[in-house]
Amino acid sequence: MNLKNISISFFLISILSGCAQNAALLGPALTIGTTGNVMQAGIQYGTNQAIKQETGKDALTYIADAVEEDQRKKKFNKQFVELLKTRIKKTREQLDIANQ
Repeated sequence: MNLKNISISFFLISILSGCAQNAALLGPALTIGTTGNVMQAGIQYGTNQAIKQETGKDALTYIADAVEEDQRKKKFNKQFVELLKTRIKKTREQLDIANQ
């Protein structure tokens, strides 16, 4: 019965007020509903707000961008190593031709 009242209240609040304000509380509300841990939900909300204030992005976007940047660096490093190997091989071939 209690969960039903909370669900109905949350639904009515989201319909009767602006969506942007309630979207920020959706994550912590789900955490409270599933785990029942108010402290965990508060920490989650505080962490998300701190990340957003520091970076200007929400937590998921920030993590996705960080992973994408890491993948780009790995790809660049791999291409750079291949370029160096090719140049070294060509230089050795040219030195061998010159010495003969």
